[in-house]
Amino acid sequence: MRWAGLSPAERHSARRKLLIESAFELFGHGGEAALSVRSICRESGLHHRYFYENFADTDELMGAVYDDVYDQLRRILTKATTDLPDDRARLRSGMRAVLDFSAADPRHGQILFAAAPSNPVLIQRRAAAQQELREYIFEVRRRDDPRSDRVAAEVAAAIYAGATTQLNEQWLSGSLGTDLGLVIEHAVELMTPAPRRIHTGDTVSNAVLETGSRRIQRRRTTKS
Repeated sequence: MRWAGLSPAERHSARRKLLIESAFELFGHGGEAALSVRSICRESGLHHRYFYENFADTDELMGAVYDDVYDQLRRILTKATTDLPDDRARLRSGMRAVLDFSAADPRHGQILFAAAPSNPVLIQRRAAAQQELREYIFEVRRRDDPRSDRVAAEVAAAIYAGATTQLNEQWLSGSLGTDLGLVIEHAVELMTPAPRRIHTGDTVSNAVLETGSRRIQRRRTTKS
């Protein structure tokens, strides 16, 4: 028998996990419209009473599916961005971790970022996940440099979180091509431009060099 040797608590946990896995399969292949108590119970092989022992309705179950997928991503992202030397390294590693997670199983990205955009439970979960990601990035930046400007750190965290979501959606849609490494390098370069060295040994950004060059040219033109 399927539940032989399990305690009541273990059977309950196993059935709940089976319902979540079944909903993930159905949602991943057929979207929100594929989810019903009947279809989930058919997929899982469980009587409908076990569904209602765990969830009030399919929306609550979808929240549990989201939580399960997001917990997997949280662990991967934390591991990928820990003990790295700077923002560029963390950005590169973090974005690759997120996009690799979606690429390995596109259903992950669909559930986390794209599918069922009007579902109230998923809207709430996604907003909470974005906030958690922003807070995580903010805390890392402030830990690395406690004297850094708080607003600048908040802005950077918001940009990173938003860019990660948008990149995932575009990557899953196929609009960014097939070279994941190139996509990530472009994103890193746009968000954290690499410093450029001049002959004096000072390090300045490309933007500063270009701005300074234009100012010098204007001064020369004015004098002439």
